[in-house]
Amino acid sequence: MSPTATKLAVLFADISGSTALYESLGDVAARQLIAQCIAVMSAELPPQQGNLIKVIGDEIMCTFPTAELAFKSACAMQKSVRQTRFAAGHDMHIRIGFHYGEVILDEGDVFGDTVNVAARVVAITRADQIMTTQAVIDTLPRSLREQTRQIMRAEFKGKQTGFDISVVIWEMDEMMNTRIGNSAFRKTPETVHELLLSYREQSLKVNKEKRSVMLGRGENCDLIVHNNFASRQHLRIELRFGKFILVDQSTNGTHLRRDNGQIFHALREELILQDSGSISMGQPYAENPVDLVQYTLLPQAAKGNAAQ
Repeated sequence: MSPTATKLAVLFADISGSTALYESLGDVAARQLIAQCIAVMSAELPPQQGNLIKVIGDEIMCTFPTAELAFKSACAMQKSVRQTRFAAGHDMHIRIGFHYGEVILDEGDVFGDTVNVAARVVAITRADQIMTTQAVIDTLPRSLREQTRQIMRAEFKGKQTGFDISVVIWEMDEMMNTRIGNSAFRKTPETVHELLLSYREQSLKVNKEKRSVMLGRGENCDLIVHNNFASRQHLRIELRFGKFILVDQSTNGTHLRRDNGQIFHALREELILQDSGSISMGQPYAENPVDLVQYTLLPQAAKGNAAQ
């Protein structure tokens, strides 16, 4: 058959931490766990008309007729992996990225720009997350769009324009589902506050107009740091449901010190920012880092968000 062009949603689901599994369990046991996890993910494809294209090591690539079906399958995969009791009691974690657009079908495989973008989306996704693009969001029904939050604008190598990236909220409790479904709760509160970031001669605010910023050494970051311990895209800070969340995605981790002296460390984890303090990228405070990013919640924010 000759290659054919069509529109599909392309989804990659990747097992997080597989390298560590091989190192800690050995090849045979780790491979058994990975195979079990791939089977759990693959089982969620048929109910949403999903087609498994290939298994690439610890990752699956699949397609769906619509972005809505891919969305539902992605959520089902995360929930199924979360609920499954894996061998020897190990917890497994996956990350999922998907995109929607034109692809080329050729002898059972899928090619094209849509595939490349989907692969890049999953590459910037963290464990237990689902991320997707504006092309997907634009085709979703309102009920599903309300389960997404735009968190960043990504610059992909070889692309002249950036991509708006949204996270899919797949594990909300029933109260959160009720709030998102209720228009009164979807409105931004009048007391939404601002976070001020300062570094050398740079300053940046996170607020309801700019809900997500990227910090790191890379030229495409919103706040560029000149620190060899920092990764190119070291961390994000997001305004999420009235709280400022620091999301580390670095190699060396992020150290945070509040003005009350408390010190926290995050490596591929999240921290809630409160009051004011400083952020050290990749270097612990015990080593006396000097290249710090200062953060301050403006007065009304500190008053309204005094405790976790």
